[in-house]
Amino acid sequence: MKISTKWLSDYVNIDVEPQVLAEKIERTAVEVDEVYRLEKGLKKIVVGETLKVEKHPDSDHLRICQVNVGEDEPLQIICGAPNIAAHKKVIVALPNSRIAGNVKIKRGKMRGEVSEGMICALQEIGFVESVVPKKFVDGIYFLPEDAEPGAPVYSYLGMDEDIIDLDVTPNRADMLSMRGTAYELAAIYDKKVTLPRLEIKESKNDNIENYLEIAADSKLASTYLMRIIKNVTIGESPMWLQKRLWNAGIRPLNNVVDVTNYILMDYGQPMHSFDYGKISEKKIIVRLAQPGEVLTTIDEKERKLNSHDIVIADGKGPIALAGTMGGQATGVDNGTTTVALEAAVFNSSLVRKTARRHNLHSEASMRFERGINRATVVEALNTAAQLIADLGNGEIVSGIAEGTKEEAVPVEVSVSLDKINKVLGTSLASTDVEDIFKRLGFGVDVSNAVFNVSVPPRRWDISIAADLIEEVARIYGYDKLPATLPKGELTPGNYNHSQKMIRAARQLLEAAGLTQAISYGLTTAEKAGRFLMQPSETTQLNFPMSSDRTTARMNLVSGLLDDVAYNVARKVDDVALYEQGRVFYRKAGTVRPIEVEHIAGVMTGLFKTATWHEPKVPVDFFLTKGIVEHMLHALGITENISYIQADGHEEMHPGRTADIYVDDEFLGFVGEIHPNLCKEYHIDRTYVFELDLQKIIDMDKQVKSYIPVSKYPAITRDVAMAVDKDVKNSDIIDCIEKNSGNNLAKVELFDVYEGEHIAANLRSLAYKLTYQNKEATLLDEEVTKDFDKVIDKLKEEFNAKIR
Repeated sequence: MKISTKWLSDYVNIDVEPQVLAEKIERTAVEVDEVYRLEKGLKKIVVGETLKVEKHPDSDHLRICQVNVGEDEPLQIICGAPNIAAHKKVIVALPNSRIAGNVKIKRGKMRGEVSEGMICALQEIGFVESVVPKKFVDGIYFLPEDAEPGAPVYSYLGMDEDIIDLDVTPNRADMLSMRGTAYELAAIYDKKVTLPRLEIKESKNDNIENYLEIAADSKLASTYLMRIIKNVTIGESPMWLQKRLWNAGIRPLNNVVDVTNYILMDYGQPMHSFDYGKISEKKIIVRLAQPGEVLTTIDEKERKLNSHDIVIADGKGPIALAGTMGGQATGVDNGTTTVALEAAVFNSSLVRKTARRHNLHSEASMRFERGINRATVVEALNTAAQLIADLGNGEIVSGIAEGTKEEAVPVEVSVSLDKINKVLGTSLASTDVEDIFKRLGFGVDVSNAVFNVSVPPRRWDISIAADLIEEVARIYGYDKLPATLPKGELTPGNYNHSQKMIRAARQLLEAAGLTQAISYGLTTAEKAGRFLMQPSETTQLNFPMSSDRTTARMNLVSGLLDDVAYNVARKVDDVALYEQGRVFYRKAGTVRPIEVEHIAGVMTGLFKTATWHEPKVPVDFFLTKGIVEHMLHALGITENISYIQADGHEEMHPGRTADIYVDDEFLGFVGEIHPNLCKEYHIDRTYVFELDLQKIIDMDKQVKSYIPVSKYPAITRDVAMAVDKDVKNSDIIDCIEKNSGNNLAKVELFDVYEGEHIAANLRSLAYKLTYQNKEATLLDEEVTKDFDKVIDKLKEEFNAKIR
């Protein structure tokens, strides 16, 4: 909200420097983004009058202008603007002047002709293009006829006004108006607010009942009012109105639309003007849009309406999106003679959804979403109607057409002096607090140190005692509140079991060489449904940020694959990432999802690059599995872990994926991404894992304890066998461990061979068995006896051929 201090001074007399005023506003009410004056930094820019305009002899588009700038002789200035003409008041930058961007204008020659300055467009002296009147956007600006040649242009254009740009928070929507801001500053500086009112003059020979029939649902619009102004002449607004609008950041259009925008900034009341002659059947209906209805808005875009959109309709169909944007078909144009003027209070929730659905966030929709002063709707409507009649030489038809009308009443709130002082830590007297409420313009009655406060409708953000305490703190001054240290028994902070396990898992993966990644919790429905570890319904957002963020994720791997693709696209081919976070599962028939802690990793390329003394280490299944295994063991999951070949994951390579179990509990999976999915992401061979971290947290853990190194020697035995290719390594190891007695310490697979000298359907596996007794020295005979038993069992169960 851009506040002009000159406009503000019409309502409250505050003789304070703009920077000081801005600092006070920021410390008391809302943040201030910027304080500026458009004339600052400009130099020697004056009013000029074009006496003569001739074609340049060596150019098709340049003109030689003789310009009166209040000196004895006119200046010759070369101008290329398409709309330059004689006998016009223009903006002239004199020689050695400074225009926007600190650009210096010098005397010079253009195509051989002398140019003593520059005729400027508004953009060239600091105006943003969005506020420049459309007919001057591509050319120079013509000043009013009463502008005096040679005089500085700043006062004619409102550039001598100080502007304070407020960043108004949603709870202080009352400050989205000049009058609301005036009340706030009057309270801060203990001043009186004086608000002028226009006396409305209605035509006694005509009544609005002859023009309109209105029907409105109070659930959609608690107030819906209209006035008719006839015999209006559409034209430019006077300069005072244009200056106020562009200093507020709004482009002037015509005397009707400009008035509605002026009232928007002044009262904070959004309004809309219709061309009455284009309203079908002279009916206005406020209703929800019907299936299949479309509306072309004034920005010339056709919009498919939703059954939650509030529309203003006539006898044929929608003519405006309520509180958001009007329709093109009934817009005011140069041929308009009768104006139907609307002022309303629409359902804030529905306006917000409509603005978001159609991406039509405007000054009007912002105010309807946050709230408006319901007590001044009629006053704003009357003021706007009178201004339109005055500026357009029209007549106001007698009466107001009412669809609905809400009576705005003050809110009664009570708070005690003891409560105020206790919360703020102050020792304020009753008279001090009463004075603050009166400065705010609140009605107040004090009884037994209890303040019964009547809050006017213009402060709809106040409804409970805590709101009143905040108002006292603001006006009294946050900087005056006493500062005290908190009191109470101090307790040491510590992590609970879940937090310790989560942090331990992260540290283990980082120690293994993976880098933490953080992905969005929202993704597409397709990506959310991949890599599922349990059946789940998707959780869709009603109003997603974008088409890529519509669904709550049900896995972490999809987000990590996006990260890999991002890196690979930027020539980073060696990637090792992990993510710890929550996924969202939802059972059929339920609304809210269940949040589950997961941990996942992704690896591609080289795990280690080659050095002069070590070869490179590419990422593969066993490296990825080893990291998972190391993490589980370090977290205390050491027994009954099994890795079972899996083919039920569509997104994973069917022959290079394993499901991870502890006893019969499914923990997750590890393996290689399916080649088709790699092709989709434009990445090379990639390995991933994802585990249900919540199950790991809840499982019984193996308590770590120190085991002394045995002082007795170990004995090893090697065995190589040819077995069928379908036999699993895990099954062989289980067989060895079950049948080798109590002295077996470790089993290692150290060689796998397929090829010559062995049948095509067989594979050679070689194992090293380590035997050790921690209590005594093993005898060779004991080890041989246990080893022979294992050999016999392998032959029996797997038809192994010992080599």
